[in-house]
Amino acid sequence: MKTVTKFEDLDLTKQYTYSDYLLFQFQERVELIKGFIKKMSPAPSRNHQTISQNINKYFLNFFNDHSCSVYVAPFDVRLPIKSAKKDTTVVQPDLCIICDENKLDDKGCNGAPDLIVEILPQNNSKHDIDTKFNLYQESGVLEYWIVESVDKIVLVYTLQNGSYIGLKPFGEGEIIQSKIFPTMKISIDEVYAKIV
Repeated sequence: MKTVTKFEDLDLTKQYTYSDYLLFQFQERVELIKGFIKKMSPAPSRNHQTISQNINKYFLNFFNDHSCSVYVAPFDVRLPIKSAKKDTTVVQPDLCIICDENKLDDKGCNGAPDLIVEILPQNNSKHDIDTKFNLYQESGVLEYWIVESVDKIVLVYTLQNGSYIGLKPFGEGEIIQSKIFPTMKISIDEVYAKIV
């Protein structure tokens, strides 16, 4: 395959690999889901950016003295999906934490991060709730946070025996406590600070 400079030149019925993905040189952001192109939303909203910054600020402070690394979108994560061909799933989570430095290379992360956070956009929540939930579960992401920007709740799922188990939703005035990082606690009020 040669370099693709216009999104319109892609055949959306065709399956692509990570090698193909690296040849995409157009403006639109895309993810590769089991080989198929998923066009991402335009730039995230102001509230989405604020929530991402709030969580990122907390994560950076918490992991400052740890061996884990924190990354924010756009950051390519190549997931190992057993039900798909090798190197056919590339996602860009809003935030992710990776503790195994061997998974990191110059292109991003090659393997499942330990924790992924997705902030739901109003127009694309099915992709994050359904598609990504299943991808993250299958690839072995240990903890997955879904941040609902409108209702101001956070859903936390932890991987147990290959399946996600959901905790009670965290709402206003409550503290989110990670199961895989037990000393990591962030208040819902911090997550949603400065939201308009």
